[in-house]
Amino acid sequence: MDSPTPISLDVLVIGAGAAGLRAAIELAEADRDVLVIGKRKHGDAHTVWAAGGINAALGSLDPEDRWDIHAADTLNEGHLVNDARAVEVLARNAPERVLELDRWGADFSRTDDGEINQRYFGAQSFRRTCFKGDVTGRAILEALVGQAKRLGIPYRQNTFVTEILTTDDGRAVGAIAYDMDTGEPIVFHARAVVLAAGGHTSVYTRSSSRPDENTGDAQALAYNAGAPLRDMEFVQFHPTGKLWPEEERGHLVTEAVRGEGGRLFNTEGERFMERYSPKQMELDARDVVARANYAEIQAGRGTPNGGVWLDISHREDEYLRDRLPRMVQEFADVGVDITSEPMEVAPTAHYAMGGVEVVDFETCETAIPGLFAAGESVAGVHGANRLGGNSLAETVVFGQIVGAHLAQTLPEPADLPTDRVQAALDRLDALEAADGTHEPLALIDRLRRIMWDHAGIIRDEDGMIEGLAKLQALRRDAADLRVQADRTSDRFEQAVNLGFMITTSEAILRAALERAESRGAHYRSDHPETAPEWRKNIRVTKDADGRMALDAVPAQDPTPAVQQALAEDHELDYHHLE
Repeated sequence: MDSPTPISLDVLVIGAGAAGLRAAIELAEADRDVLVIGKRKHGDAHTVWAAGGINAALGSLDPEDRWDIHAADTLNEGHLVNDARAVEVLARNAPERVLELDRWGADFSRTDDGEINQRYFGAQSFRRTCFKGDVTGRAILEALVGQAKRLGIPYRQNTFVTEILTTDDGRAVGAIAYDMDTGEPIVFHARAVVLAAGGHTSVYTRSSSRPDENTGDAQALAYNAGAPLRDMEFVQFHPTGKLWPEEERGHLVTEAVRGEGGRLFNTEGERFMERYSPKQMELDARDVVARANYAEIQAGRGTPNGGVWLDISHREDEYLRDRLPRMVQEFADVGVDITSEPMEVAPTAHYAMGGVEVVDFETCETAIPGLFAAGESVAGVHGANRLGGNSLAETVVFGQIVGAHLAQTLPEPADLPTDRVQAALDRLDALEAADGTHEPLALIDRLRRIMWDHAGIIRDEDGMIEGLAKLQALRRDAADLRVQADRTSDRFEQAVNLGFMITTSEAILRAALERAESRGAHYRSDHPETAPEWRKNIRVTKDADGRMALDAVPAQDPTPAVQQALAEDHELDYHHLE
């Protein structure tokens, strides 16, 4: 295929959710030539699925809350393998970003005296989670889209990036993509590239993502370009995903339900969190509650569909319709009135703590010069488990930081490597023409079963070794793929997704096998204890032969201010909700 004329610009932002849009807003305000591209229609980013709220130590209801306590809660939830500097940057900057979103029209729920309201979220010491009912992510994305439109930021929707372009000396200078509406290839030439394309939880059978979202695009793009990945073994399983209808299986029942007082019961009518976490109950850390739900189901005390009951019917109808309008409506649509009966829920893959390694959170640059990353694409902030409400905060805090850095300090222009451009275009042609045996979607379904069975909520050495063997067999089958469909088809998109998912899944399995302990969301039945010597981060890199190589580096210590907050040992008293 002849190479199309490159689209040249200052900064290419890959991903049109909150992180990508916030970066672009900062760049546009500095008159930088920026383009935002997304796989879906404008305003349809995965951010809208973040329902419960965004963390910021505003002290609206608990004035004793502080940014350093927010940082301490984040480190405790991350089991002290977070990037400590990233945590501090997040906690310090979150209040300013939330107030900014409110000015831009996010319209957060208010207290009686007009302050931004805040609710309890799991494992937080104070009411810190700002919200708009249970549609917070949508409210935030709409505010960001509105601001982007006011600034006239250019945007290309339905554009799928397949490769990051690098020079011979390893600098990122653009990307290869294709137009999902026309099938035409696109070459982007940029002085800097920002990856903000989300996580990789769709590698699991049951996920809170849509099936074609969070397929590991950012992680595989960065890894293939030569950037290290980090913390890939840490995948958060949310305690409460839907079980039915089938098309919504795994979709999230927001933590706001438990934050507003929802209670978990098994089929024997027992409020079982009294056995697993009598102090924090349903608002303990997500990994704790998810494993409790899983244990009840495995012990035969689960519902007919393989779940547990989540009940908030003891709260007033009007209160629930005000605080949880989306949940009330979604369950009403399938014949369940949550104001008078319980919801059937089970754990679901929800968030990737691991991702692209950032070398400096004051700039968000990766080990590849010219390649930056923000949002769920990135590892470091969350450590072994993410504090609920920090995901939205992370997107806008680090989106603003990378945008501000590039607004002030753009890399010098560099030529596109024409041979690499042509090779990437040839790979697109070859994938489209692939006339092998195996259907892309069938292999994706198989991959998801492998990951659920062998790298799920509870793991062990034998299971992960078996999972890696199955994944290698699947990789061989993927080399004999049948596509034979143009680039506007679902089949071609699935073929590209499959390649990303295989890379990301291998990184998860290899890192999980390496970490011989249990820590946060990574639980090994053959190593159930947390080992002090494993307070380190596992990095995944590509060696000279193109194979995955692993190494481990010690985790950072927090600054004295955060160490003091950790020593104060703040903790939520759940029974305030009773």
